[in-house]
Amino acid sequence: MSEDSTQAIAEDDWAAAMAEQAPSVATPAAPEIFKELSGATTSGGLAKDIDFILDIPVLLTVELGRTKITIKNLLQLAQGSVVELDGLAGEPMDVLVNGCLIAQGEVVVVNDKFGVRLTDIITPAERIRKLNK
Repeated sequence: MSEDSTQAIAEDDWAAAMAEQAPSVATPAAPEIFKELSGATTSGGLAKDIDFILDIPVLLTVELGRTKITIKNLLQLAQGSVVELDGLAGEPMDVLVNGCLIAQGEVVVVNDKFGVRLTDIITPAERIRKLNK
């Protein structure tokens, strides 16, 4: 089987998983801040402005948990070592973009590949409140 056909099958599986969850998960209404960005403007200025940033790469990180350990313990880690994290089993995972929390989600597995189903999106007001702490 070629790499292209394998990738197409994997994408079909993800599409099927997304379609399966679609009826059970209500799509939240777009926040007021994004409504003006969702449609094209008559002058085309806003649409061109947003298109300018759409290709900027960002780092998306999914965090299971964190811990602090000493350098001594870090150097003693070997294959098979277990590191205890502060996150609990079944607890939502944090989804960060460039280190900033934007959502929480749960792990999904499709054809031996991990993904994250977003369960809660952090509002812009909540993000600002966390930055001010």
